[in-house]
Amino acid sequence: MKNIILVILFCTVYKTGIAQNYIPTLKNNTELHYVCKLHGQTRTLQLTAETADNALAFKLETRGVKSKIVMLPEAVKNGNTLSFNQGEYAPVLNLKPTETFFMISQSAYQDLVKNNSFVYNNTTYVLDKNEDKNGVSIDGKWIDALHVTAQIDETEMWIVKNPEYPLICKVTKNPLGINFTLVKVTE
Repeated sequence: MKNIILVILFCTVYKTGIAQNYIPTLKNNTELHYVCKLHGQTRTLQLTAETADNALAFKLETRGVKSKIVMLPEAVKNGNTLSFNQGEYAPVLNLKPTETFFMISQSAYQDLVKNNSFVYNNTTYVLDKNEDKNGVSIDGKWIDALHVTAQIDETEMWIVKNPEYPLICKVTKNPLGINFTLVKVTE
């Protein structure tokens, strides 16, 4: 009897731990806080979401640099290129109709879910189905994310399981020297 109670208790605690996965949502004024590693330097980055007219923009703030990065509705839906712009070139930067910023497009996300891969920046990323030990945790909750690896180099990305706004919550081993991790979300 004691063993049965212990098994039930263990299962309850285990289920509660599994249920602690977190899927950040993106609404108007949601703040995303990242820690970025840029060519050996570390800096913090805050992105504040603006959603209007089917477009998505991020107000970017880092080390005194403030700008606004605007993604067109067609990019949010069908983009295939990730912009690594750091916001230093213009107070408002309108990305190309194919470019997204800190997220992949909805169609790329659908390809990932359906085909276990997607193509971005002419690179194929493949879903890693192994148990992930290096995901992203915020306030003790693991972000529910898909882990992908690039076919041509060692780049790894963790993409939030959110078909509307598939945010990239972590990038490592980027050959461009730009790696980042989501550390806080204020909704």
